[in-house]
Amino acid sequence: MEGLVGMSSGSYSYFEHQADMGITGLGSTMEEAFSQAARAMFNLMVDVDQVRSQKEVFVHCQGNDEEELLVEWLNHLLAEADIHEMALATFRVDSLSSTRLSGTAWGEPLDPQRHRPKTEVKAATYAMLFVGQERGQYVARCVVDL
Repeated sequence: MEGLVGMSSGSYSYFEHQADMGITGLGSTMEEAFSQAARAMFNLMVDVDQVRSQKEVFVHCQGNDEEELLVEWLNHLLAEADIHEMALATFRVDSLSSTRLSGTAWGEPLDPQRHRPKTEVKAATYAMLFVGQERGQYVARCVVDL
């Protein structure tokens, strides 16, 4: 499956922001950067390397632009994980336009023993929001509310 996070050249990182945390997804495509941002966010909550891809979750969202789509994507993923009591760790943006996104996430039922819950992420926010290119890479960045 092309573009699957975990099998790609993309990466993610964090930056401090008052009582919250900034996440940055990087990739060779915008879709990969969005997928890496999702992985960064879920890695704040659980050890994503311990999550098996047993169940699929589909996300469809809309926004006024790509920046709003990033926030919508991340918040939809948080909602799906909460509703289904899942740990998510693998993400793929299947289609991305300037106003619409369709994506898939994989994970499994949350197992506190194996997934080692860390911090609760309440929501992705518009703080420090940026979607675009920097130094030849696509970037998807925002602050998440802890």
